[in-house]
Amino acid sequence: MEVRNEIFVSVDVETSGPIPGEYSMLSIGACLVDTPETSFERTLKPLNRNADPEALAVTGFSLQQLEQCGTEPRQAMTEFDAWVKAACSEGDVPVFVGLNAPFDWSFINYYFHRFNGENPFGFTALDIKAYYMGVMGCSWRDTRSSAMTGCLHPTQKGNHTAVQDAVYQAELFRLTREYRQNRGK
Repeated sequence: MEVRNEIFVSVDVETSGPIPGEYSMLSIGACLVDTPETSFERTLKPLNRNADPEALAVTGFSLQQLEQCGTEPRQAMTEFDAWVKAACSEGDVPVFVGLNAPFDWSFINYYFHRFNGENPFGFTALDIKAYYMGVMGCSWRDTRSSAMTGCLHPTQKGNHTAVQDAVYQAELFRLTREYRQNRGK
C-alpha cells in the first residue's frame, strides 16, 4: 500500500444559518495545521437573503455589506482550491480538519461542488472533537472547546473570525496530537 504524505488543513467557516444551499457561507478561514502562519481567508457574497438572526449576530456580518464587498462564491472557491493545491506537493493528500468538522465541511463541500466541480479534500473530514474524545477517553460533553482549552492550554483563542478560529483549532489539534504522542512514552 502506498503511503502518502498528509497535509492537515484547519478550516473554519462562518455562515448565515445551519445548512448549505438554503443558507450562505459568509467567510472561510484556513491554515496549515503545522504552519498556521500559512493561511487563507475570504468573505463571500451571500447566495440569498436567508439568515438566522442568531447566526448573523455571532458572525457580526451584514448580508447587505457582503453583497457589496464579498467575493463571488465561484471566485472564492477557485482561489481556495488553488491555495489548498499549492500547499501540497505532488502526491500529498490534503486533510480537512475542523472543530465540529461535519458543520464546516458540509458548507465547504457544497460550495466546492456547486462552484468548482470538485472538493480537493474529497469526501471526508477529520473532526477534532472526535479525535480529542478518542485520545483523552473522555465524554462527548468534555469535547467543548472550553473544556479542551482547560486541559490543553493553547495560546490562541477563537473569536468567530474564520481565519483566527482556524488557527485556534489548528493549535488544539496539534496539542491533542502531541498529548497522544507523549502519552506513549
